[in-house]
Amino acid sequence: MWIVADGAPAGAPSVGPPVHKNRRGGLATTIRAVLVASGEADSADVRWLADADRVVAIDGGTAWLASVGRRPDLVVGDLDSADPALIAALEADGVPIERHSVAKDASDTELAVAGVLAAGADEVVILGALAGPRLDHQLANLMLLADPRLSVVRDLRIVRGGTLVRVLHAGASLALEAMAGDLVTLLPIGGNAVGVRTAGLRYPLDGETLSIGRSRGLSNVVVQPPASVSLKGGSLLVVETQQEGAAP
Repeated sequence: MWIVADGAPAGAPSVGPPVHKNRRGGLATTIRAVLVASGEADSADVRWLADADRVVAIDGGTAWLASVGRRPDLVVGDLDSADPALIAALEADGVPIERHSVAKDASDTELAVAGVLAAGADEVVILGALAGPRLDHQLANLMLLADPRLSVVRDLRIVRGGTLVRVLHAGASLALEAMAGDLVTLLPIGGNAVGVRTAGLRYPLDGETLSIGRSRGLSNVVVQPPASVSLKGGSLLVVETQQEGAAP
C-alpha cells in the first residue's frame, strides 16, 4: 500500500492540480505518481506534490525535492547526477534506493515510469523533465510520452510551471486544460497526424492533416474553453502554455 504524500511545504501555492471526482472512495481509484527528474523543475511545480500517492526522485531530482523539503518515497537511477551525501542521508532515513547501471538500454526516467506503472499508478506526472543543460534528455523525455505502450495510461504528462505536455494517439480525443488566451501547440510525432479536429481554438482544424516536420500546429490560441482536439491517425504532441493575463 502506498503511503499518501505529506502536504506541500510551507509557502507552496494553495491552488493545486485538478482532482478527479473518483480519486478517493469511488469505484474507480486513481493512483497518482509524481516523478522528479534531473532537469530544472519550476518553483510552482511543488503544488503537484501535495496530492501525490507516490513521489519518486529520479537521480538528481533528489536535489530539488530536498530544496522544497519533500522526502521521496523512492529514488531510481544510476545516480550519476545525484549528490552522494544526499543519497546516503536518504538511505539512512529508510528511503529505498533502486540503483541501475550507467550502461543500460533505457533512461532513468523511462525506468521510473515503467516502475510506477507496474506498481499500479494510472496517473503519472513528470517534473524536472524540461530545461537544464541536456537537450538530448529533454527530447528523450518528450519522446517517451509517445511510446505506444504507454497509450493505455489514463493520464501521462510532463509539467514545468505553466507548461503542460501530453500525447494524443490515433482514435482518441483530449480535453484541454488551457484557459482562454492560453497557447496550444499540436506537433505530429512519428509521422503525419491525420484527421485532426479541434474545438474552441482560434485557428480551427476540421479533419485535416498535420505533416511531420511542419509547423502549422504551432501557437494556436484558446478562445472558448474547454477546448479539445481529436485525431484519426498518427500521434500528436500537445503542448499547452499558460499566458500571463489569460482568463482564470
